[in-house]
Amino acid sequence: MPLWIPITIAAAFLQNLRSALQRQLAQDLTATSATYVRFLFGLPVALLYLWVLLATSDVRLPAPSAEFYVYAALGGVAQIVGTVLLVALFAHRNFVVGTTYSKTETVQTALFGIFVFGESITLGAGIGIAISLVGVIAISMARTEASPSALITSFTERAALMGLGSGAAYGVAAVCYRAGSLSLGMDGFLVPAAVTLAVVLTIQTLLMTGWLLWKDRTSLMATLKNWPASLAIGVAGALGSIGWFTAMTLQNAAYVRALGQIELVFTFAVSWFWFREQANAKEIAGVLLIIGGLVVLVLGT
Repeated sequence: MPLWIPITIAAAFLQNLRSALQRQLAQDLTATSATYVRFLFGLPVALLYLWVLLATSDVRLPAPSAEFYVYAALGGVAQIVGTVLLVALFAHRNFVVGTTYSKTETVQTALFGIFVFGESITLGAGIGIAISLVGVIAISMARTEASPSALITSFTERAALMGLGSGAAYGVAAVCYRAGSLSLGMDGFLVPAAVTLAVVLTIQTLLMTGWLLWKDRTSLMATLKNWPASLAIGVAGALGSIGWFTAMTLQNAAYVRALGQIELVFTFAVSWFWFREQANAKEIAGVLLIIGGLVVLVLGT
């Protein structure tokens, strides 16, 4: 089994954990400050991880080019935008439509990779991405009265546009992170991925700290006051990001983000087996489509 597959699955599990913690914290914080905690408290974890890698190997830190910093900054800002939009959707009246549209991230990642960076995807992988996307949409709409036609007609609503924007921002971030890691020109994959993550989190933390100091010091203080919950989010987010960055250094970002949709299967399994929640036919069909699509994806790469 290619190494990027188990790394991606582990990253998706950790992202599921981080999202659950972040949703809970979002009740006490603004969307911006709830986003901020994953960067502020994740940065020390990323720096410690990079230090351990360098201390236990003969690899020396590279001298990144200007191209690397452009990719890191663009990806970092795009991820901030995507996360703020997604967290803000939780409080939106029509959030289901928005979050459903945000799931188009995998398709948008593939398109950005193809048209901007000249990457390609195989026919089999493309079919797998499409199948799993249908499954994701089925799960997102399973407990609502909205029909597929209503989803299409709501395309221009604010929630839908926010969801599409979130998916596009995440797609840009994923492609930029892979391009940044590869631009370092290093042998191996652990150190370039760790360097990219450390630089991105530093940029994100500095930008958001400055923004909150300027615009919303109350939210900044609330973030620090809720430090135990914030720390848990930061650690889970940083560990997940280590997995994402490593996997995207090894493999096409579109494949990694598509396989990462297994996160929804984890969410479904927890609600079904742990909380004993009943699943309806649409949810079961959606899970089966996601699993089937991911199998096609892995076999088609």
